[in-house]
This record gives sequence, structure tokens and C-alpha cells, in this order.
Amino acid sequence: MPAETGSIGIVVVIGSVRPGNYTTKAVGLVLDELRKFPDVHVDVIEPTGMDLPLPGAAGATSAVKSIRAKIAAAAGVVFATPEYHGSYSSVSKLLIDNLGFPSELSGKPIALLGVASGVIGAVKALEHLRSVCSHVGGIVLPGPCSVANVQKVFDEDGNCLDSVTEKRIRGLPAKLLDYIRRSVCPWASLEETVRGSARAE
Repeated sequence: MPAETGSIGIVVVIGSVRPGNYTTKAVGLVLDELRKFPDVHVDVIEPTGMDLPLPGAAGATSAVKSIRAKIAAAAGVVFATPEYHGSYSSVSKLLIDNLGFPSELSGKPIALLGVASGVIGAVKALEHLRSVCSHVGGIVLPGPCSVANVQKVFDEDGNCLDSVTEKRIRGLPAKLLDYIRRSVCPWASLEETVRGSARAE
């Protein structure tokens, strides 16, 4: 489960490749919160420039193998996406499609973060992303974080200009870690105890 001994591994996936994108700015708050926990190890997957084959292409690239390994070792995942044309980003879907079958997301707790320039936020993007993550076996946590009018919420330097939105984004990692500590860690400890007993016999 943990990426390192004694740590909780979290993978954060940035679902945008546009230079200066607002998704990365929102993710900055998530990462800032995660780094406050000494027992948490964070891996960030930023797909810009990665060799992600189209579905059906033969073989897995080195980038795909690395992503799969990171997610397989993680206790939980944060997916962040912009809303494009009423859904989540194509690069997010391409990344998910490269996670194998069964998917490396299967059985993983997943927290969702979406940003949009419209007044209703990334509601449609998050609905679609939740559906796909659940379909491949992920455990999508309730209460995704949707950021509306994102171009007004963050400045060019990535500072959040809205305290309410900032509080909601910063609360997302805590929800994920709380679920992992209550539901995943006890099972992992029990499994290790059983395996240890079996080896001792």
C-alpha cells in the first residue's frame, strides 16, 4: 500500500497540459495540504510530454509503466481535471485508458477535483469522471470539489483569491486521508499480520 515504509502513498494526477492551466494552480493547494502530513508520500503525474498511446495501440511505453507502478503502490489517488465541452479532459481519459485491465485504479480510493470557467463549475466533468473511475473499480469518494469561475479564483501566480474556495480545495486531501486511515490502513495491517503468521508456521 504505502509508497515508502511507514508512509501513505498518494498519487495526484493533473489532467491538463495547457501552459499556465488553472488545474495545476488548484492542485497546488492540494499538494500544500498533503505535504503537511509527515506520514504521506506524494507522487505527481503531470502528463505534459508523456508518451501515452491511444487505446488499442500495442505495448506499454516506459511512461505508462511508470504511471502504473506509481498508482499500484499508492494508497489513494487525486484526479484533477478541467471541464472541456461538458466533460473531463481527454488527457485524463487517455491516462485512465492506459492503466491496464484490470485497471490499476481498481480498489483505490479516489478524490476528485474539477475546475471550470463557467458559473456552475465542473459539475458535468466530475459526473463523467466519477462514472468512469467507478466503472474500472475505483472507490470514488463522495463530495468532489468543483471550482467555478476559476479564472477569477486564482491569479497568474497561482494564489487563491477566494477563501471559501481555498478551504474547500484544502479539505479534499483530508477527506481522502481520513478514508484511507479508517478503511484502508486497518485492512493492510491485518493482511500483513496474516501473511506474517503464515510465514512463521
